[in-house]
Amino acid sequence: MKKLLLTICYFSYFVGAYGQSTLSIVGPGKEVNPYLYTVQKRGEFKQAAVSSAHPLASMVGAVVMKKGGNAFDAAIATQLVLAVVYPNAGNIGGGGFLLGRKVNGELIGIDYREAAPASASRDMYLDKNGNAKLNLSQNGHLASGIPGTVAGLFTTMNYAKLPFSQLIQPAIDIAANGYVLTEKEAASLNSVKDAIVKNSTQANAFVKSTRWKVGDTLVQKELAATLQRIQQEGQKGFYEGKTAELIVAEMKRGNGIVSMDDLKNYQAKMRAPISFNYRGHQVISFAPPSSGGILLAQMLKMIEKYPVSKYGFQTRKSVQLMIEAERRAYADRAEFMGDPDFFKVPIKTLISDDYLAKRMSDYDSDKAGISSNIKAGVIKESEETTHLSIVDAEGNMVAVTTTLNNSYGCRTVVGGAGFLLNNEMDDFSVKPGVPNMYGAVGGEANAIQPGKRMLSSMTPTLVLKDNKPFVVIGTPGGTTIPTSVYQAIVNMIDFNMGVGDAIDKPKFHHQWLPDEVMVENDFDATTKDQLQKMGYKISMRGAIGRTEGIKFLPNKRREAAADKRGDDSVAGF
Repeated sequence: MKKLLLTICYFSYFVGAYGQSTLSIVGPGKEVNPYLYTVQKRGEFKQAAVSSAHPLASMVGAVVMKKGGNAFDAAIATQLVLAVVYPNAGNIGGGGFLLGRKVNGELIGIDYREAAPASASRDMYLDKNGNAKLNLSQNGHLASGIPGTVAGLFTTMNYAKLPFSQLIQPAIDIAANGYVLTEKEAASLNSVKDAIVKNSTQANAFVKSTRWKVGDTLVQKELAATLQRIQQEGQKGFYEGKTAELIVAEMKRGNGIVSMDDLKNYQAKMRAPISFNYRGHQVISFAPPSSGGILLAQMLKMIEKYPVSKYGFQTRKSVQLMIEAERRAYADRAEFMGDPDFFKVPIKTLISDDYLAKRMSDYDSDKAGISSNIKAGVIKESEETTHLSIVDAEGNMVAVTTTLNNSYGCRTVVGGAGFLLNNEMDDFSVKPGVPNMYGAVGGEANAIQPGKRMLSSMTPTLVLKDNKPFVVIGTPGGTTIPTSVYQAIVNMIDFNMGVGDAIDKPKFHHQWLPDEVMVENDFDATTKDQLQKMGYKISMRGAIGRTEGIKFLPNKRREAAADKRGDDSVAGF
């Protein structure tokens, strides 16, 4: 057993230099030691910064930039390490969205969301009586869409500087030689042991005879070999050849439907980001098939005409206003949002000032709205996702949110390949009006069709101030993602908070249906009681999301923060 040194550092300045370039940056005595590392929650850096769900991933991203890479190189390397050290959400068996802004102002949106296999059908999760069989859309082989992450990484290479073989090497090293587990990671693996055994057809690295404990070393030889095939053969090393054969063999053993043709034909797509103004700031977020950017635009623009800062932070008045904006936006999500290649999403109307003014015309500041009375407007996606925010010395900004959907996806490990598959098929509308695992309902816009991408809540977001970089932010959390980003932006712009406080403050969430306000356990008790007296149903819950953010300071330094809610960590120089 290797020893883990795990400490929490809440603020530091780091300007030291890493060592000279070597073949590997991972190992004892090297820049990234997977057996001896610390969690750093906040940091202020002079040139470049990374905030992600795991310290090893953030450290690798920072080293990559130190050695000549830019924010896009770091995004690739960080995602690959997360696929090793954060198996419940980091992945090569899932998908995601990358939102970038180059220093010259060019905006980049890369959609590598999973897609429905060619054999998928609208009613594939309904029994003979038309009842939804949600177990099939959430667990096991049939729940998996076609993975998109690897295609997304290679599309990102169009904006990177370093060779892919170099960017993937740290992930290979950590997978092959192992890393030590934190207490939370050990507990997480123990919690899903039975589910992984049930839904996988072969032995794998995540399951052992005894319980995992803090300080144990997790070695993933099969995953290392899979990553090496990608290193040697490029994108075809995943979507064709041995790895593709292993995926399809796993599918056949477990009655899944992802085929060789599905894998070979998968492509990442470029999407024009959504951009809008909020109180003198330009906010840039992701377009469909993510609902996140539209929801964020709707919620912020619906509250913009109100003096939110005068209302006060998380007072009854400010929270109630924000809740009602959330309610109306999520009602529109259910009706109007889906894959734009299959359904015409009325983006321009949904985020227009006139439309949003009409949506708030029945807003009453003295009483709770009722979701059954508030439908979509009239116009003629555990929450185990993960996010990383990166800025480099030049000022390039990258926000990436990736997911397996639920924690550990469909709990199926590809035999011989060592990675988990997603359960993103549950993000489709399995049946109109039937909620998915996050309680989200949908209709025809998000119905299952072959090749279609399921609606997502992922909201990687960039904010500019005076046309200069200001904030890079995002979070996991299923349908709570857009509201978490929304609240963090309001905290920074309306309440002038630093990025760390903005993301650590208690969160609340309303998504139209179910008609209730979820609040974290440390949410202000007085405000909660006042909302209940107004007629709101309040339900207490644990942590909402794990937000990663970086803010550009007036002194040109980068203020990075990692959410208090996990082992999330920052790194930089």
